[in-house]
Amino acid sequence: MDLSIYNGIIFDMDGTLVDSMPAHIKAWQQTCHDFGLPFEYDWFYSMGGSPTVNTAVAFLSKYEIDADPQLLVVSKLRHFDEIQHKGDIIPATFSVLQQQKKANKRIAVGTGCYRHHALDILTTLGIFPLLDAVVTANDVQRHKPLPDTFIEAARLLDIPTAQCVVFEDTELGCQAAYAAGMDCYRVRDGVICEFIAFKS
Repeated sequence: MDLSIYNGIIFDMDGTLVDSMPAHIKAWQQTCHDFGLPFEYDWFYSMGGSPTVNTAVAFLSKYEIDADPQLLVVSKLRHFDEIQHKGDIIPATFSVLQQQKKANKRIAVGTGCYRHHALDILTTLGIFPLLDAVVTANDVQRHKPLPDTFIEAARLLDIPTAQCVVFEDTELGCQAAYAAGMDCYRVRDGVICEFIAFKS
């Protein structure tokens, strides 16, 4: 993996830099239980990178349920807040972050997590001081798979998008990186396993 050609390194957070997807999915499972709704682990994991409200809307649409998505949002966020330990650092990607920091690269996190949760997790795990920028669900109007999160991260890093590379664990996130004109490394089960080149 040669990152020397990039000046900006952008990491997704949940499932890429931090093993926090189990906490998110547990909160969704509890929410489904609260409302007597079906729960599909794989489907909720596939929505990783999507803000809670977007996931709630997609879920209700999937099952053709006529309900206020905010009810699900409030429940999911409450359950997520109740989880004390939201996840550990993923060693493979954190090692890349540390190496690139030593190489004086500009580093950002671009996440679909809400800002207060993202900053809490990044601060608790000691990642936040290593970052030059953090873009969360609160910072953009359009979310993954649209490119806005990563475009905003590149803007904050003051690096052209073509000189940035993204690390992502979900299809939505990889699509967002591609839409932003960025190369992408796919992370699966804590392992950096695939390189996806952007072809202009």
